[in-house]
Parts: sequence; C-alpha cells; structure tokens
Amino acid sequence: MSSRIAYFPGCSLEGTARDYALSLHAIAPKLGLQLEELLDWNCCGATAAHNLNHKLSLALPARILALAERGRYESLVAPCASCFHRLIATRHALDGKKALRKEIEDIIEMPCQGTVPVKNILQVLLELGTDKIAAACTRKLTGLKIASYYGCLLVRPPQVTKFDDPEAPRSMDQIIKALGGTPVEWGLKTECCGGGFSMSRTDVVCKLVREILDNAAFEGAEAFAVACPMCQSNLDLRQHNVNQRYGTAFKLPALYVTQWIGLCLGLSERELGVDQHFVDAHAVVRKAFAPPAEAAKKAPADVAAAGKA
Repeated sequence: MSSRIAYFPGCSLEGTARDYALSLHAIAPKLGLQLEELLDWNCCGATAAHNLNHKLSLALPARILALAERGRYESLVAPCASCFHRLIATRHALDGKKALRKEIEDIIEMPCQGTVPVKNILQVLLELGTDKIAAACTRKLTGLKIASYYGCLLVRPPQVTKFDDPEAPRSMDQIIKALGGTPVEWGLKTECCGGGFSMSRTDVVCKLVREILDNAAFEGAEAFAVACPMCQSNLDLRQHNVNQRYGTAFKLPALYVTQWIGLCLGLSERELGVDQHFVDAHAVVRKAFAPPAEAAKKAPADVAAAGKA
C-alpha cells in the first residue's frame, strides 16, 4: 500500500455524493489509510466534456494527473467511478502519443507524463487487504444478502481499466464477504443504470433501473453495495419513481461499499451519511446487526412473508 495516496474527490463527492466522502473519511483512519486531498484540483469533465470538446476532455483530467505527479504521489485514488474513468482513459489516451501529449501539456501549462497510477476505491481497499478490513470490524453483516453493483465504468473497457473481470467482477463481492455479508450471484452487476440521463430522460433511467432491481430482488438481494455516485443516485433516488411507474414495491437500499465497511467498524448511520438516502436503510441495517436470538425469532416471520410474496 502506498504511503502517500493522492485523493481526488471530484465534484460529486463535494456535492450530491457527500455521504460517500463522509463515509470514506470516516473509515480511512480506522483502516490506516492516509489520503491527502490533491491541492488545487479541478473538475475532470465527466460527463459532458468528452461529448463537447475532445481536447478539453483530455486537458481537464490531464491537469489532475499532472498535479499528482508534481506532488510526487505514488498513486491517485478517485472514488467516483466517472472520475476514475476519465482519469484512467486520459492516461491511456496520452500514452505513447508524444505530439498529443505535448499539445495537452501546452494547454494545461504543466508537464504530464502519466507516471502516477490511477486507482478506484475498490483497488485501494483490496490492496489494503480484506483480512485487515475484517480484523478491524467490531461487528459483522450476519449473512445479509447484498448485490454488488459495479455499473459500467469501473471495469470497462478492460484494456483501459485493467481491473477485475469486465463481465463478472468479484472485487466488491470479496469485500462484502469479508464483512460477513453474503454476495448475491446475479446477472446485471455491470449493466448501465442510465448514468447522466437521470434528469433529462427519467423514463429511460426508470426502465434500466427497474431491470436491475428486478434481477437483484429475484436473486434474493436485500440491499445493494455500490462504488459510483451516479449508480447510487439512480438506484436510490429513482427507486420511488420506478415503483410509481410500474406498480412495484421495491425497498432495496443502495449503500456505498465504504458505508457498509463503516457500519461494520461500529460507526453510526448518521456518521456515515446512511440517513441521507431516499430509500430508508434502517430496517436492513438493524436486521444485519441483530443479536442472534433476535434474528432467530424474526426468521419464521420473514420466511412466511416471503412465501406470501
């Protein structure tokens, strides 16, 4: 594990995904992670820049990469999947292309050699070690069935991300298992949720999210684990819209993997921002950490209810 990790929050973690940042900063010291926020960082351009101006879409993330190099960091972590994708895609796009690199360097007025590895939060946690994470926990998820939802940006395209299996990733599942949860085997863990269309094309997002919810629920999931602000937003914010549009009754909380870790470290829902979600997670959290005797008493009723459904 690098002793000096540059932390790039991006716009989301300082805005709509403040709960993600809150949970990450809460668990970092307990796990021995030393994250140094990158000074003078700028927006990486996700998701609009690469649709409007190609040079701009490279220059914005290139400046972030250059700042990490100037700070002599050993790695750069971008918890937001969109930010991670733009940073690593730009690093890949400039690799071996001297003329393009020179042009981008002239735009940002900084050298950018692409020497600092870009990592997502799952990579950082796995490098830390699931054994170490498990050892730091003061309580376990007692077999709670959790569907790890990776979305389409963390593992694709594989020649760029070079992380996990692009069709059947397991990294987040490993972390959930270390926390005592039961990773759900399901087929839509890398399907798109609609991304940035949440506001402009709610109909499309609702259709995609319903398919994701349907598949996860069918396989027995009680909640989601995510590592992407946009994925979390669409599964959480739009779940009510899905229920209204299709007459469904989904109640599947979508928590960041950092929030699940924080809960197992003994931190409260408020400390981790879990209480800020649209889909109430309190009942699921309570069930996960219920004393064995209480869980046993509740089991018959839960089974009966599931049978009626």
